[in-house]
Amino acid sequence: MPEISAAMVKKLRDETQLPMMECKAALTESGGDMEAAKRKLRESGKKFMGKRQDRTTEEGRIGVYASLSGGMGAIVELQCESAPVAANVEFVQLADDLAKQLATGPAIQKDEQLWSQPSPSRAGMTLEDQRDELQNKIREVFRIARFEKFSAPCGGFVHMAKIGVLLEVEGGSDELAKDISLHIAAMNPAAATKSDLDPELVNKERELQKDRARQEGKPENIIDKMIEGRMRNFYAENVLEEQPYVKDESVTVGDVAKAGGMKIKRFIRWQLGQGSSPSSVDAA
Repeated sequence: MPEISAAMVKKLRDETQLPMMECKAALTESGGDMEAAKRKLRESGKKFMGKRQDRTTEEGRIGVYASLSGGMGAIVELQCESAPVAANVEFVQLADDLAKQLATGPAIQKDEQLWSQPSPSRAGMTLEDQRDELQNKIREVFRIARFEKFSAPCGGFVHMAKIGVLLEVEGGSDELAKDISLHIAAMNPAAATKSDLDPELVNKERELQKDRARQEGKPENIIDKMIEGRMRNFYAENVLEEQPYVKDESVTVGDVAKAGGMKIKRFIRWQLGQGSSPSSVDAA
């Protein structure tokens, strides 16, 4: 059996950030084979982390990958246990890799299928290997809370790791798609267009405005015309295309999209730890 030198142990320690004794034991068991030792450390770490899966994961980040020319986009919420880990460079890379592989890889139904796919940034490793290696260093549980993929031209934006937007469009440019995604992150519209709004919500608002007009003593014969004006404010608050554009409030998002030759199709806006559902003007 080859001698396990201090230099070999130190090298493995530097690469894995694991205790010296664990590194030496793995090298000994692997006959000095560095890559085999890394695999053994990942396997032992995976067994250890398997006993911790009931731990709460309330921190994390949103990963987004979007491409107009590639005709694809994806969004992933990757959770961890603590805020410092959510900001860890390798954790950030893992979230981004998950989103990229989800967008560019085959369709999946379960997160286990995504973990088994190749890592975009770590040649020769799966995303699961990448996760296990990092979990073994940090000793926190990582969990995919949700994911979504659009097989169509997309833009995207992530704000402070906590809010992510995936926007499906036709036409326009990557820069414009990103800018409108930024607007969605900031203004949180309920729907892309008027027709996408829940009819029950619209009817409820219309009746509320009618009641207010009657309480103000307005004649019944002018209330309907008044309501249309007041509903414009409601749409400007809730509908993406009707909202004043966050970078220039003299125009609406719809105006900006039209000027840029872009049609807004649907969007997802996720906030870390909160449920969400897509908003769409077509069911594609």
